[in-house]
Amino acid sequence: MKRIGLAIWMVAGALLMAAPAFAQSDKATGQGRAVVTIFAKHSEVAPNISQQDVSVKVNGKDSTVTGWAPYKGANDGLELVVLIDGGARNLGRQFDEIKDFVKGLGPHTKVAVGYMENGRAALASPPSADHAQVVGELHLPSGPTSNPYFSLSDLAQRWPSQAHGVRHEVVLFTDGIDPNNPRFDPDDPYVQAAIKDSVRARLVVYTICWRSRLDGGENSMMADGGQSLLAEVTQATGGNSYWMGAGNPVSFQPFFEDLARRLENQYELDFTARLDHKPTIETMKLKVEGLALQVAAPEQVFVDRAGAAE
Repeated sequence: MKRIGLAIWMVAGALLMAAPAFAQSDKATGQGRAVVTIFAKHSEVAPNISQQDVSVKVNGKDSTVTGWAPYKGANDGLELVVLIDGGARNLGRQFDEIKDFVKGLGPHTKVAVGYMENGRAALASPPSADHAQVVGELHLPSGPTSNPYFSLSDLAQRWPSQAHGVRHEVVLFTDGIDPNNPRFDPDDPYVQAAIKDSVRARLVVYTICWRSRLDGGENSMMADGGQSLLAEVTQATGGNSYWMGAGNPVSFQPFFEDLARRLENQYELDFTARLDHKPTIETMKLKVEGLALQVAAPEQVFVDRAGAAE
């Protein structure tokens, strides 16, 4: 009997020791991809950044960089949506600058113009490389001010093309105020949903703060809160927020010059990370070796099963 009891204890001990191994087998190596913007702060010359200069932490743990390539030449595909708040009927004076920006984009860039309407992103047409045609579709919006985060989620979930291997980026013209939750709330559920949808779609978001409520329909706390919410979205996705103090900017030209420079200095980053059971959104921190560099990388990334990001 003693021998039988000893044998049972030995088997139980072996199973307990093997349990961590079984648990580990549930985990696999995931794969992620992100658009990273890097340019020299004090020079117009693009920095020479190699894969060895880049390191990544995903969810606080070291990750392996498996790919690093500039978006140049044949790899320079870009689809850009200009999305305007439905209530921005006072935006007409800036249309010429918007048109000049679109016309100045590279020949590999496809552009679409859209409007925030009732929580949707209503596009005039699919993204097109015919920039003259695109700017011809620009018109003053006629709808009421919409929830920009509903429209951003809609765009991220229903991107208007199925092209692979191209960047998907968007410029929002909005004040960033959530009409469904007008007080500033850093955990605003609609903002967080828009961030998650954008990260899953690997969408890079830029915002230009434009106040449509110039009739006393907003106060300074609401306006500042809207700007802060927009900054949450752009930081999470690796974009940038533009605004001009307490009022609307007289000119978009400085914003567009900076934005054009960013679009011309982007890299595709591929990395591996631990994946537990199913695709997930994780935090990411990027470190780039080099002096006086301006780096914009998403703070959140989508980690999928290996090979699914292709």
